[in-house]
Amino acid sequence: MKSSGLLSVLTFSEKRKGILFLLRENPKTLSDIRDYFGVRSPEILPRLKEMEAANLISRHDGIYRLTALGEVAATHYKPFLDTLTAIEVNEDFWREHDLAAIPETLLNRIQELKECRVVRDEHEHIYDTHKAFQENVFSSTRFVGFSSIFLPSHPPMFLELARNNIPISIILTPNVFFKIKSEHSTEIGEFLKYKHTSLHVYDNATIAFVVTDRFLSLSLFFKNGTFDTRNDLMGFDSSSIKWGEDLFKHYKENSIEIKNL
Repeated sequence: MKSSGLLSVLTFSEKRKGILFLLRENPKTLSDIRDYFGVRSPEILPRLKEMEAANLISRHDGIYRLTALGEVAATHYKPFLDTLTAIEVNEDFWREHDLAAIPETLLNRIQELKECRVVRDEHEHIYDTHKAFQENVFSSTRFVGFSSIFLPSHPPMFLELARNNIPISIILTPNVFFKIKSEHSTEIGEFLKYKHTSLHVYDNATIAFVVTDRFLSLSLFFKNGTFDTRNDLMGFDSSSIKWGEDLFKHYKENSIEIKNL
């Protein structure tokens, strides 16, 4: 019963939750806390007293700080909340798609994608969406990607990045690789001549993604096995990009590098 009571202290009040994370940064006075939330003392004092009673915070000489147990609660509660947020804000995306291509280690770090949002290509705006994607790509200083689908625009884009001296590493599934090899051999041949490029083949995976120094763009297959051409999960924050880079490393470590055609 005590555990349930402590859980309710944190989950049933945004103020108490906010105080926990605020004091995790630094001890604060009542005035500091009051100013942070933009409230008067009578509105915040009951929340502070409840947290003191729960042994989450203590007060000495007018300074509020986390107790040892408060530190433990804050440390473990934040990732839990971030995980729920990451799932909740893009709930339809996670529910509708096949997640088998995301390794368990990275799925367990889904909280790092809490700033990501779904970008949907509407048919009437598909050119604008593609143009915005291209602008983000060519504003980047490095590029890695995995593709299990063939798009005719990819080989010219890869080559243009290489010609612009942007470090680029691509992983393809066998079907996509042989399709590009048969229809774009000249472009891929030139691509492979650059020292800052690499091309790899991975056995198979139902996923497509791009990671640059500017953004992560993740595309998945629906649970029925068809590729979702319209919905991408995109993030521009450092956590999303780091998650994407680690996803690419996972596939690169298990792929075969193509040195020449």
